[in-house]
Amino acid sequence: MSKLLITGRQKLEGKTVVQGAKNSALPILAASLLTGGENVIFNCPHLSDVEASSRILRYLGCKVERSSDSLLIKADGIDRFDIPDELMRSTRSSIVFLGAVLARTGRARLSFPGGCEIGLRPIDLHLKALRKMGAEIKEEHGIIECSASSGLKGTKVVLSFPSVGATENIMIAACLAKGTTVITNAAREPEIADLADYLNKCGAEIYGAGEGVIEIVGKHRLYGTHHSIIPDRIVAATLMSCAAVTASEITLSGIISSHLSSIVPVFEESGCVIESKNGELKISSPGRLNSMKTVRTMPYPGFPTDAQALLLASACTAVGTTVFVENIFENRYRHTAELVRMGAQIKTEGKVAIVEGVPMLYGASVEATDLRGAAALVVAGLSAESNTEISGVDYLERGYENLEVILSSLGAKIKKI
Repeated sequence: MSKLLITGRQKLEGKTVVQGAKNSALPILAASLLTGGENVIFNCPHLSDVEASSRILRYLGCKVERSSDSLLIKADGIDRFDIPDELMRSTRSSIVFLGAVLARTGRARLSFPGGCEIGLRPIDLHLKALRKMGAEIKEEHGIIECSASSGLKGTKVVLSFPSVGATENIMIAACLAKGTTVITNAAREPEIADLADYLNKCGAEIYGAGEGVIEIVGKHRLYGTHHSIIPDRIVAATLMSCAAVTASEITLSGIISSHLSSIVPVFEESGCVIESKNGELKISSPGRLNSMKTVRTMPYPGFPTDAQALLLASACTAVGTTVFVENIFENRYRHTAELVRMGAQIKTEGKVAIVEGVPMLYGASVEATDLRGAAALVVAGLSAESNTEISGVDYLERGYENLEVILSSLGAKIKKI
């Protein structure tokens, strides 16, 4: 198992390019199952979750090849409709293959997905929608068996919660359904719009992605295309946090500023100065951050749950008290115990965490238990006095491409062993 060693309190400076978005890449890889011909997916990050999805595609009969930051995918040779348990458990996002496999083959057999243990992420919304589209679904012993012998049918789906995964699964499945599907209370994340852009390039007919109501007109078949993944807004927030806690100034290139509209004001409240133009963002941090008062996670366009741990780590050394309210997942404060080992003052109860800023954190041996918690420990380690050793780096590699290399290029003292 790899570990990260960090010598803290080093100033960062320079410019770096933000990687492609993991949360766009994974559903787009699944959606490629619907196509004939060749897909070339540019700006596809080197991540363990992306490799897990590639293994699923290969198992199903696809050809998948990587060249630098691009993936070439050909799905003409699909000859399976099942996904083994060990492949499903490798990533939570594997559930998005359900709609794709069912729409392409008329059948699907898979187990419940794995991923980070950050709380319940039920798939009942996915299954309810697919049943409404005509699928017959049986759930026994952790296995989901689906069939749609006469094909899926367009329908109206009203989601009780704007679930990103459910919206993606329904969108993908509806592309090959008979008739029109309308999703109400759909997720509005930028990654949803990116998935729709890809599918429309493949010949799909999708309207309203990124809004609360999405309409999908089913097609007989889709075709391969070329598509570039959008930049990862959570990676951008991570690098911004790293600069914020080290009193640094860095520039992020290849960003879409509108995707960070709920994140930037929180950094500005903490005292950071942010300039954004022409696909670049410069963040300049003061000597010590101010508290951020209250940060509430909400579905997009609200503050993202994936950025909560990063800002919480930043608040640990801020002047004053910051309150975090986690409204998406009920078990997303697991990293706080490790931050307390480093000298942070944090109290959690239910969905609320209260952070009393301290003058300084201290290096310690800590262990990551999920993806964003791992990134939060990196942020804390960069601001801490002396050395920090982080284990559980495999979680970090699910969503960050060579984070230690990028931070080293900006001046951090960090290495993986």
